[in-house]
Amino acid sequence: MKIYNFYIIRNVFVGFAAAAALLIPLFTTFDLINELDDVTAGGYRWSQAVEVVLMTLPRRLIDLGPFIALLGGIVGLGQMAVSQELTAMRAAGVSIVQIAMTAMVAGLILTGALGALDEWVASPLQQHGAQLRSEAIAHSDEAVNTRGTLWARRGDEIARIDTLGKHSQPLGIEIFHFNPDNTLASYIYADSAKLAPSGGWTLKQVNLKQWKDGEETVTMLPTMNWEPIFSNTHLKDLTLPSDSFSIKQLNRYISFLKSTDQPADKYSIALWQKVGRPALTLAMILLAVPFTFVQQRAPGLGSRLAVGAVVGLLTYVGNQIVVNLGLLFELNSQMTTLMPPLVILCVALALVYRFDKRG
Repeated sequence: MKIYNFYIIRNVFVGFAAAAALLIPLFTTFDLINELDDVTAGGYRWSQAVEVVLMTLPRRLIDLGPFIALLGGIVGLGQMAVSQELTAMRAAGVSIVQIAMTAMVAGLILTGALGALDEWVASPLQQHGAQLRSEAIAHSDEAVNTRGTLWARRGDEIARIDTLGKHSQPLGIEIFHFNPDNTLASYIYADSAKLAPSGGWTLKQVNLKQWKDGEETVTMLPTMNWEPIFSNTHLKDLTLPSDSFSIKQLNRYISFLKSTDQPADKYSIALWQKVGRPALTLAMILLAVPFTFVQQRAPGLGSRLAVGAVVGLLTYVGNQIVVNLGLLFELNSQMTTLMPPLVILCVALALVYRFDKRG
């Protein structure tokens, strides 16, 4: 690799650092303000809110990755354009395509680092923060089912867990058994359940209702054994937000949802968004190249950054619209999540080649 390649990569990474230094504190402040809305005297404390926000910092960095790539590329390459260094490189025979491909190397390093951060750092920290937040809010008098309701289905059996207590103990279990004609055969309500190492559950304080030949029988039992639908999945994972899942957890949860006849589109999209994010990040870096050469005579970077911010925002909004439309109309998850980044990448490549021919 030639010296000018290292120089471009170094300047682009300086731009990444500048963009991150601008965006991370701004969005972290918004996150903290949002968390402080849930602070209560007897439950979720402000110190815990700060801790949760700090735990979500890596996730925020990953979510802002495409913005950082675009604005960082504009800053890094734009500064070289202002100082006439790109003009000198062009005079030395370096094409715009070569400059763009060198910037792409910086983008590949960035996407690799963000991918590793996502899988092994951001996901565990965010999940720990979510559990800390839920447990703290659960101690508040205003808490209402903060861990979320869980549903599962197995054949003619449907189960619901109202919430999870300490150590992921199921609380408020309802089990519905249906006849082949979809009439209700039995209904079970249990206050709680004890999970056995073998995978079975012991339901406690059971209220069993059965219907046969038009007659209803009610039985109260102190305990009752049940082979759970949730036996192959960690319950605490099921209550976490989908964006906090690692790729391994998403694959496991999608398999669980499909095995229990539940819709898995939301989590399939979350999985493929992780796959498509590197393409979107690389596309944003390539988009920084036209910004650099279209306004080479501009005295500063302010106008480029302003336009870049607008483009980044429109790209984000457009991508979210496509993803939500795909979820609404149950479109193919891969097409819904991968098509927008690939289209933007193709547009960016076309713009780079166009500017190279004009130059």
